[in-house]
Amino acid sequence: MKYRDIMRIAALARECLFPAGCAVCKKPLATGEDAWYGLCAGCRRTFPVELENRCLICGKPLVSENGLCMQCREESGVSQVEKLEESRQRNFDRLLPIFPYTGTCRSLLSAYKFGKNRAVGNFLLEKLLEALHFFLEDFTEPALVPVPARHGKIKHEGWDQIEYLARLIEKRHGAPPVFRCLKRLPSQTQKTLRYKERMVNLLQRIQCFQTPPSEIILFDDVYTTGATINVCAGVLKQAGAKKVYGLCLFHA
Repeated sequence: MKYRDIMRIAALARECLFPAGCAVCKKPLATGEDAWYGLCAGCRRTFPVELENRCLICGKPLVSENGLCMQCREESGVSQVEKLEESRQRNFDRLLPIFPYTGTCRSLLSAYKFGKNRAVGNFLLEKLLEALHFFLEDFTEPALVPVPARHGKIKHEGWDQIEYLARLIEKRHGAPPVFRCLKRLPSQTQKTLRYKERMVNLLQRIQCFQTPPSEIILFDDVYTTGATINVCAGVLKQAGAKKVYGLCLFHA
């Protein structure tokens, strides 16, 4: 019997003893595959990774716009050409968030991040790796760098959901290596701050403590303003990285 099958049987046994149900619809998880991902088959099908037709700056899906999303245009108050010129001053070379942080997607992240549903982490890993292939043709030898958690997060919340995904990636054969070279010093929480305030709050608070790889894909759970990704990318480039992309599971 393959290791994959053994793990799914174990997940189903755990679900039988301590039933949690589907993280989204709450239906019983009846198969090993359901239990392994923490989601029923029907709900899993509602989270396709669709990466075409994205904003050239923030990576969010475009509806009827061309090139830039409405939010990026409105926030700048300048023309598309001027906004693209401004985007070149950003530290990351490209950014791609996968799912919107609304509706069932919000429930999915909440179950993982706040409910500490590690089975859902197995599902999010698959989606992260699926989206990663969208980037790989731009790289020769990419390394994955997790965005560091805020200071004291593990002490207060008991775990770091990004670090957990990093460990899952390390177990996946053929995935790019994970390189933990960033650390985060104490700072004010980011949740109530606007973009410029977030940037100021993070400056000198995120540090690179060893020489980073030349090609990097930063990954995080939620993209809100992009300030955290931007600061991390800047720190990595100052330390010697040549190309830094950002990959986030959800976008606000």
